[in-house]
Amino acid sequence: MVTEAIIELDQITKSYHNHDAVDHLSLSIYKGEVFGLLGPNGAGKTTSILMLLGLTEPTSGRVEVAGINSTKHPIEVKKKVGYLPDNVGFYTHMTGMDNLLFTARLNGIPKAEARERATQLLKKVGLSDAAAKKAGEYSRGMKQRLGLADVLIKNPEIIILDEPTLGIDPEGVRDFLQLIQELNKKENMTVLLSSHHLHQVQQVCDRVGIFVDGKLLAQGDLAALNRQLFIEDSIVIEVTASPFDDNLVANLQEVRGVTKLEKVQDNRFDIHCQEDISPLLSRMIIESGSDLYQLNRKNFGLDEIYHRYFEGREVNEPN
Repeated sequence: MVTEAIIELDQITKSYHNHDAVDHLSLSIYKGEVFGLLGPNGAGKTTSILMLLGLTEPTSGRVEVAGINSTKHPIEVKKKVGYLPDNVGFYTHMTGMDNLLFTARLNGIPKAEARERATQLLKKVGLSDAAAKKAGEYSRGMKQRLGLADVLIKNPEIIILDEPTLGIDPEGVRDFLQLIQELNKKENMTVLLSSHHLHQVQQVCDRVGIFVDGKLLAQGDLAALNRQLFIEDSIVIEVTASPFDDNLVANLQEVRGVTKLEKVQDNRFDIHCQEDISPLLSRMIIESGSDLYQLNRKNFGLDEIYHRYFEGREVNEPN
């Protein structure tokens, strides 16, 4: 992973009427990565994006995109960034191709180059057959794919996608996310994806920031989030053995590093540990005279990390 930061947020705050929509947010997003900003609706994700783009000014703090201060030089930032809002709009009486050519003209791209680029992009997003169709006749999923082509027409270094899969059917979501992955891998494009859909974020993002009530509560890949959110029992080992009697339970509870034993069903327990002590546990179970049928380390998905985090802390999600 390249560690050059292409987006830097340094203690940014946005206040409205004594309410902090974004509260001292610090975040670095690295060149060539897909970063997921994950949080419930109303968490402050869109406000943060608008400050990134220079579309609204932070009350305090510093925002830099590709080395450019977004607050002082918003036009220069917009030349570097392609932005797809949650509800993308087009001129409905114009075709998909004509909408792209119009955007290209606004960005000063020569006519011949614009048509060639638009043709390639429509093919890339799977809309070649709909290029001559009016945008007003496009489905929601088609509009989102046209929106992606629209943000790519100016060859941005970064693309920012704000809830890009809202209202799209499952097949359309899969195709759209696959496009994002291809752009990232083949063109080393930096992607900031804002969403409240945990599975989609987990599917495509290298790192994730959990964002609630204007605050970034945790960030990192799944392993890092595990360590941050479940410090005392970041590792859970699933064990099935017989007999799993009180004597075996008592012995396992005395093992250094074991923080909790949780009975799942007869002869099956989840053992919460501070580190992976699977070899030690397996030896103890066998030496106790029990038969060991299963022992494996449990991997937390983002959904479980997210929900267990809120269950363990009194954080109220906005409606």
